[in-house]
Amino acid sequence: MDLFLFTVDPQWGRDVVAAGAAGIVVDWERRGKLRRQEGEGTQVNEDTPEDLTRVRAATPGRVLCRINGFGPWTAGEVADAIARGADELLLPMVRSSEEVDRTLDLVGGRCGLGILVETQDAVDRAAELARRPLARIYVGLNDLRIDRRSTSLFGPLVDGTVEAVRAQVAVPFGVGGLTLPGRGFPVPGDLLAAELVRIGTEFTFLRRSFTADMAGRDPFVEVPRLLHGLDELRRAGAERATEHRRAFVDAVTAAVQEPPARVALPA
Repeated sequence: MDLFLFTVDPQWGRDVVAAGAAGIVVDWERRGKLRRQEGEGTQVNEDTPEDLTRVRAATPGRVLCRINGFGPWTAGEVADAIARGADELLLPMVRSSEEVDRTLDLVGGRCGLGILVETQDAVDRAAELARRPLARIYVGLNDLRIDRRSTSLFGPLVDGTVEAVRAQVAVPFGVGGLTLPGRGFPVPGDLLAAELVRIGTEFTFLRRSFTADMAGRDPFVEVPRLLHGLDELRRAGAERATEHRRAFVDAVTAAVQEPPARVALPA
């Protein structure tokens, strides 16, 4: 499973990639995001074009740039991100195939384009969207929960939504985000990792919880440990996968009903 780190710290990003991560995400998405996620406790990054330039210069890993949702500004953002060396762009808050087609036209094959499925409209059009020549498709659980007016962040992993989208996707598929083994909130990261492996997730993100959990730790120890744990989950048999799935569903249900408890993978 490829791991992509959200960061604009060139040295930190370089070390995490050198330790085994696949690349870095620089995040330009902010238009309407603060209003959309107000009161949700989520992160709105302030990454700049100059951050992308610095990150690109620091690492040979893949550099992804999440631009804003489609609008009159998209042409300028696409041109700027490509000029600054982005290997791929990520288009968030997709609602229609037309948005994706117009962005693909703007990209013109100069870099890859991935999309974030984080609205019910995009979920409903997953098969149609997946027919586009995309670099990757990622299901964004936070914004999907908000769009659905749901209280359950991981509900789409329990109710079949994510698996239904995943079944339509032939390009690299991603969902969720991971941190260090033994960490994670409100659902333990070990259980989430097992679920991502079970559904065939091919990439995921290392977000602010990973960076916080890594304080004082060596990425050249912890990133390989995280990747090794994913490999072990991949080698587990069907019976173990079923046990992990059951524990994951129980943890998601408990997280909605009461303050989450720390739960480990079944021994």
